[in-house]
Amino acid sequence: MVLTRLTKVTTALKANALELAILTGHMLLYPSGIVRERPVTVSASGQGSGRPVVLLHGLVDNRSVFVLLRRALIRNGRDCVDSLNYSPLTGDLRTAADLLGRRIEELCSRTGHERVDLVGHSLGGLIARYYVQRLGGDARVRTLVMLGTPHAGTTAVPWAGAHPLVRQMRPDSEVLRELAGPAPGCRTRFVSFWSDLDQVMVPVETACLDHPDLLVHNVRVSGIGHLALPVHPTVAAGILEALDEEERESDAPGEPGATSVA
Repeated sequence: MVLTRLTKVTTALKANALELAILTGHMLLYPSGIVRERPVTVSASGQGSGRPVVLLHGLVDNRSVFVLLRRALIRNGRDCVDSLNYSPLTGDLRTAADLLGRRIEELCSRTGHERVDLVGHSLGGLIARYYVQRLGGDARVRTLVMLGTPHAGTTAVPWAGAHPLVRQMRPDSEVLRELAGPAPGCRTRFVSFWSDLDQVMVPVETACLDHPDLLVHNVRVSGIGHLALPVHPTVAAGILEALDEEERESDAPGEPGATSVA
């Protein structure tokens, strides 16, 4: 019992130290991610070597959070990677979801691809999910990977509830009720990574997606916190595996799946 408790404390301390290191590094990189990146270039044939991937950051963040993940994607043949910055002053995640939809339409037009893959961290995953479920984005998004996304709402940081986007991430918000509603025939595959030491997701299981109409795979990550999800190499490997998975034989939703990594 004592040994088990000591192991848990040690693991938590390591995770917190990693979170602090990531936060420090991200503060240094943050200025580089403020401006919009250059439009994605394509090969002479008009298409890259793989389906385009769109990255969507969380609240009070920007595209710089995906520096390491972007490199991993490019190393593994995804040479068409785009990132979307939305303003922290956005008052409604539906607005950001609409912006995401317009960006994806531009990307598809520019690259010649009909569908893309999406990776969203925290609030970014919720915005991407709203686009897919409520704005017809399932016609454009083959796989949506979400990292530490509050599907059932989070009660963390009570004082931050003054921000309208934070209120939309609270349990039983209007947006979450919309997303919990029927979504028959949704064609997108959903993969949701959640961490057992995520201090932003309260409770941690809120980052698991459970919806009867969606094809969902939940992935449990052990020993890392919220900020580590977009940068941890084990998670990056899991994301690559999810994006490279072959098309299912049927687009109809199946039974939810779950695995563990890290």
